[in-house]
Amino acid sequence: MSEGIRHPIPLSFGSADGEQSLPPAWREFIRYCRDLRHGEIERLSIQDGLPVLAEITRKKIKFK
Repeated sequence: MSEGIRHPIPLSFGSADGEQSLPPAWREFIRYCRDLRHGEIERLSIQDGLPVLAEITRKKIKFK
């Protein structure tokens, strides 16, 4: 994949049999990001193309 050009990935949210094609793990991750509103996800672990674990830092404390 070219680093300079990003192409949108078409997502079908409905199919002929009525099921949603976006896997539940991705829907849950997107829902979590929406609810987070702002912040940082330090690490996102993906297995078999699905998100399985996200590490999030809620608070940064600077020690002198």
